[in-house]
Amino acid sequence: MFGIRRRLANLSHLMRPLALAFVGCAILALGIGYVLTYLYRTLELPWIFYYLTIQFVPQFWRGVLFLMLGVGTLSYGIWSLSDKVVIPINTQAQNDEVLLDYRRTDRTPRLAVLSGGPGMLVLASLGRTVDTMTCITPVQDPVEYYYRASSLFNFEKVVFVVPTPQPIDVVFVLDNGVRVKPSDRVTHDERYAERYVVDVHLESTTPLQELQVTRATLDAITQADAIILGPGSLFESIIPNLLMPAVREALQASKAKKIYICSIMTEPGLTHGFTVADHIRQIVRYGGVVPDYVLVNAQRIDADVQRIYAAAGQTPVYLAPEEYEETVVQAIDRGAGSGVVVEGALVIEADVATAVIQLTASLEDPGKSRTVRVLRHDPDKVAAAITSIMQRGR
Repeated sequence: MFGIRRRLANLSHLMRPLALAFVGCAILALGIGYVLTYLYRTLELPWIFYYLTIQFVPQFWRGVLFLMLGVGTLSYGIWSLSDKVVIPINTQAQNDEVLLDYRRTDRTPRLAVLSGGPGMLVLASLGRTVDTMTCITPVQDPVEYYYRASSLFNFEKVVFVVPTPQPIDVVFVLDNGVRVKPSDRVTHDERYAERYVVDVHLESTTPLQELQVTRATLDAITQADAIILGPGSLFESIIPNLLMPAVREALQASKAKKIYICSIMTEPGLTHGFTVADHIRQIVRYGGVVPDYVLVNAQRIDADVQRIYAAAGQTPVYLAPEEYEETVVQAIDRGAGSGVVVEGALVIEADVATAVIQLTASLEDPGKSRTVRVLRHDPDKVAAAITSIMQRGR
């Protein structure tokens, strides 16, 4: 009873309009009744009206039946309307209102994640606030890696699934025509530092249309409230799974929010020179869907850190003004940053990165190691941004 009363309370600002609408309907019904009575007495109506107005039922019970149908229809309409939230714009004048539609749910959301190992570790903290988070591993990665990684952390409600049990190779075609695989580690090969991928395809002994996709993968995508692409390598961690027809079709059919977490830096040999729009275009090209939201790092990078990345052929992935399709900044939660539309997706700029100290090879002497500051997606910042997106409509 309390739940019904709480739901109907959503209509508190609509009581007067609803009352007027009810009186109007009653007057309208009275007018229709007078007209029908006149027609019955003066005209010879077609035989179908005999059954439409159930003349074969005694007049008293006929009236009771129509009253019951009317009350039932009116009650259902009011109950459906109570699933909306009505917020007055001006509390001093109750006649200015905004009607917001939303889904009422008492459960926590379900997430499906398509990313690589590091990206899944970044998102692992979301497991504390969701019903389940199913991480679909890249098609070319051995799942044992993820099980070993998960054993090092106390992951809550996080499940790792493989997209297919069949062995598959991923092949990249670079802008110079060279074909490489993820195992070639082109991001660490100076010969490919200024190259980028122009095509991706899967190689398997089984035709793509006949690839077996695990039921857990399809269920995760179908039942998800949000599907998160990334964070991680665009071509190594995200796109390979989108090349499987069954996964792509499930993604296209899903009503879930689709959130792409864009890379912080470009990748030598893979996304050299890519902008935010370039990343989105690849998701659309291979996934067949436009992400609802794209999360982009807005944190400016220190000059020293930029020099380190520049030496490795990497540059920050920022949102360029010329990429805007809509120059009007949309109203967004303050904690999630600002947003504009790029390639049909709502791009949200927010501080989602942090600098960490990492041991790496010396640029002058590869045989020696040194500590450098590098940028990584911050788990807490990313989780806060994702949670903010989940709490809003589109």
